[in-house]
Amino acid sequence: MTGAEPVSVGGIVARIRDRAAAGQRTVSVDDMVAVLGRRSYGPFLFVPGLIGVTPLSGIPMVPAILAVIVAVFAIQIVLGRSHLWLPDILGRRSFDGATVADAMARIEPVAEKLDRWFYGRLPGLTGRHGVRVAALVCVLLAALVPFFEMVPFAGMAPMSAIAAFGLAILVRDGALMLAAILISVTSMAGLVWVLLAAV
Repeated sequence: MTGAEPVSVGGIVARIRDRAAAGQRTVSVDDMVAVLGRRSYGPFLFVPGLIGVTPLSGIPMVPAILAVIVAVFAIQIVLGRSHLWLPDILGRRSFDGATVADAMARIEPVAEKLDRWFYGRLPGLTGRHGVRVAALVCVLLAALVPFFEMVPFAGMAPMSAIAAFGLAILVRDGALMLAAILISVTSMAGLVWVLLAAV
């Protein structure tokens, strides 16, 4: 799966927006997975991470659901599965269609810039082993999301790192992979500082 051609970030966002705006009152996780297809691991980390940094993350339980989805996908990536599976109990989870469409419309200009900025640097870091290491870090980040939620909107920090890992895999950008690692370390250090300060 990592050998697939890089995918347009703007294209992914537009497809999710179009699905959400297609007269559906709700958009399920299964709907979004269907839109992503099976060409690359990247979208399965990038999209939940991306949703986690939109206003949708302010809805109660959404960050936790996204973290579980990330963990389910990331563990399968670490194990090298070629076809990613999502339990029905998660696949049936749904979001308000209008809210999803609005969130995707808001980030579409950013997605277009991401397509211009990131592509093909240090591709060796986005090979099979690099992808598995990234997925392992994403499992750890997903496990920490509930702790980040102790501070309002702090959950955006680990979700940003997860989105960066997914994007790096999508566009085969090893420099962005390194940046995602830096974001992860900074997020974890910030969490430790907040927890120690609360003691």
